[in-house]
Amino acid sequence: MAALLDVRDLSIAFPRATPVRGLSLTVEAGETVALVGESGSGKSLTALALLRLLPDRARIAGGEVLFGGRDLARLGDRELRLVRGQDIAMVFQEPMTSLNPVLSVGAQIMEVVRLHQGLSRRAARARAVELLDLVRIPEPQRRVDEYPHELSGGMRQRVMIAIAVACAPRLLIADEPTTALDVTIQAQVLDLLDALRRDLSMGLLLITHDLGVVAEWADRVAVMYAGSKVEEAPFATLFGAPLHPYTRGLLAASPRLDAVQHHSAGPLAEIRGSIASAAGEVGCAFAPRCPAARAACRARVPDLVAVAPGHLVACPVTAPAALATEARHDALVG
Repeated sequence: MAALLDVRDLSIAFPRATPVRGLSLTVEAGETVALVGESGSGKSLTALALLRLLPDRARIAGGEVLFGGRDLARLGDRELRLVRGQDIAMVFQEPMTSLNPVLSVGAQIMEVVRLHQGLSRRAARARAVELLDLVRIPEPQRRVDEYPHELSGGMRQRVMIAIAVACAPRLLIADEPTTALDVTIQAQVLDLLDALRRDLSMGLLLITHDLGVVAEWADRVAVMYAGSKVEEAPFATLFGAPLHPYTRGLLAASPRLDAVQHHSAGPLAEIRGSIASAAGEVGCAFAPRCPAARAACRARVPDLVAVAPGHLVACPVTAPAALATEARHDALVG
């Protein structure tokens, strides 16, 4: 059975750089896939490319974005407008810059359902109240006439989610949906997204740099570095047995509640250096920062290798070792 979303060898180019190169990714119906990495790794640009919302100077330079048997990368503008909001929706990073400040939140929700579902104004208003209630905004009959500046950051994010799920899309893309929120509100928003995923049987592509969010909510994780996917695995595998040095570095740099760690005992681990330039490097882009780098790492860009079912890694050092371990295990079991 085909995946709900199947991204194949996607590349995104600017006039002098290719910040995303050869990215492949799938999302199944009802599944949460997390796309993680540092700022500048190409996560948000990938999300924008899926709906063809790239900046003016950027373009899809290669690959396919298959959804429902159609390649969104080559779909006409009119057809694509019907997909946006109805079949695929997106929750952006900062709701205050995504919501129109001169329209009530109800009017902004009504616009979506009237456009895609042809509802009357009265029916659209009733639907807007239902959606505000669905995303757990108190007193939705009153809030429907309020403006974005009258709501808290958490409520504005819930309004964005209400707009996104108004037409019960099959795929929801959430790009750093909790960045500007405090920890308590973050948990509420993520719990809401997860509940909507289950209730509406949506696929959810969650883009984040917060590994705590990933551990709590994701079924599968893809790690990006400098525009390329360097590791992919089920979340339990990725957190329990990470293989790529970059993934290990991210996990080591993240504080954990169950670890004996205090500022007086020394700083957290860090990944030295800065993320590679979008112009690209010869060989593995992570090699200049990698403590395990060898000459082979700088000779060519490593291929993604399947080291176990569902576990892919692009590293000429750790992938062969993992394959050898898997082979020994298979021999013993056999």
